[in-house]
Amino acid sequence: MIVPRFWAESRLQHRTTKRQVTLYRFGWSNVSAEAAQQLAEERVRTAMDRVLSGERLDFREHKVPYNGADGLPIREEILLEQGESVVTRNSYGARCLNTPHLLLADIDFAPSGATGRVQALSTLLTLAAAATVGVLSGSFLSGLAVGLGALLLGLLARPALRGLRAWLGSGDEQVALGRVRAFVQRHPDWRVHAYRTPAGLRLLVDHRRFDPVEPAVAGFFQDVGVDPMYRRMCTLQRCFRARLTAKPWRIGVEAHLKPRPGVWPVSPARLPERTRWVEGYEARAHGFSACRYLQTLGAGVPARDLQDARLLHDELSGAHSGRPIA
Repeated sequence: MIVPRFWAESRLQHRTTKRQVTLYRFGWSNVSAEAAQQLAEERVRTAMDRVLSGERLDFREHKVPYNGADGLPIREEILLEQGESVVTRNSYGARCLNTPHLLLADIDFAPSGATGRVQALSTLLTLAAAATVGVLSGSFLSGLAVGLGALLLGLLARPALRGLRAWLGSGDEQVALGRVRAFVQRHPDWRVHAYRTPAGLRLLVDHRRFDPVEPAVAGFFQDVGVDPMYRRMCTLQRCFRARLTAKPWRIGVEAHLKPRPGVWPVSPARLPERTRWVEGYEARAHGFSACRYLQTLGAGVPARDLQDARLLHDELSGAHSGRPIA
């Protein structure tokens, strides 16, 4: 796992009578900006040699933070370093834990689960209410009647639908936990902590150190239903990752992290704009948690060298705080 503090970019051009080739490559370092620039120059020279020898390469590397960063380190602002763990701010402003050996995995409930059933039921009830109002008004196709019916249902049914969504969501939770329990029954020496997230479950495994590319991790991800994109990112970045604070749009922060697209570092001239956004977001996010602790499964003994990372996750995510999850 690499989360550099310094980034640089180098440009190299090769021109002949037949063609011109211009390449750009990034460099990074935890030591200095100069070291990052030196690496960028070395990487762009190596890339040019490969292109001139006939190899097909991208002329430019994309400036991306984490998702899709094939072969590049995590490009996010470092907020905290504790042991092997690094807390960063992602491209939409939330804090994230990056750790090389504490196995973390988020499981999103299937779209066909509670959310889909509630949305379908909401649509049916809306149509029924609109039709009723239309009949009472003497004109089933009356646009006014349909609109009033939909509005009436929205006002009356919103609390009930929230309760129904929570009730149906508990069923999805039990299905997902059932897969985890089945895995632990086959691997009783494991120790798996389960947390509830807004969209599913988070699993934290701390009975031993894991390498993100080892077969045991791939098997665990497959058996409990981890998202394929997350699996791929763990392999590419050689680390596990978990969001520690709320997604901005879930807590009423509608404005995007400034400046867009939120990739670190930003120019000194734009830093005050970013700081203002972060201060507003952090003030709002303080009243929410990223997950809520549910239970621990398995008879495994916690590894001592992973407990600081687990406690850091629990504290910064608000897992035991009782605050609403977002």
